[in-house]
Amino acid sequence: MQSLSNSYELLEFLKALNLIEKEPRYWWPSSDDFEIVVGSILTQNTKWTNVEKSLKNLKSLDYLSLENLANSDIVLLTNAIAPSGFKNQKSKRLKQLCINIIEEYDNFEKFKESTNSSWLLSQKGIGQETKDAILCYACKQEYMVVDKYTARLLFRFGYEFDSYDDIQTWLVYGINENYDKIVKLYGYEISLNEIYSRFHGKIVEFMKRNPKD
Repeated sequence: MQSLSNSYELLEFLKALNLIEKEPRYWWPSSDDFEIVVGSILTQNTKWTNVEKSLKNLKSLDYLSLENLANSDIVLLTNAIAPSGFKNQKSKRLKQLCINIIEEYDNFEKFKESTNSSWLLSQKGIGQETKDAILCYACKQEYMVVDKYTARLLFRFGYEFDSYDDIQTWLVYGINENYDKIVKLYGYEISLNEIYSRFHGKIVEFMKRNPKD
């Protein structure tokens, strides 16, 4: 692998490979923001193909809305998300999250506009990666998602970090320091949210296609 001085050079390297050109603008496979929240929790410790089966089941039950999921039958919900694994744990956490969103924000639109890191991290079952996925992809806020693929890819380039925050700081710093270059790279005035979402998408797609050196 070539050497990297900063995260901009990693973005430049990945963009040249055209990894997500045919994907949705923000890369996440769904454009429905509530479905993104549900998917970000279901995808914990499982493959996305399993999540897709669960989402299909939830759609058939008409459970892919905040109110319907909050009022869902826990047995039906648990069975519906079984393909994603940890069905008992995830069903309880999903239902409770929806109840808490309604209590705190009244509706999903207000949640998207007003939620923040500390509130999300206070919810059972939401850690840093899931929190940032919700903020980046569902709420369109300026958060860079870090996952196991990110750490593995950076290790290939000779970078080792002690924590999630350290990786995220390195990625975000290089992007912000080279924003003008990124605008030229894309050819339009791209938002930081879109940069972060597409950057994460490129990392995931690269690692899926190149699991080993």
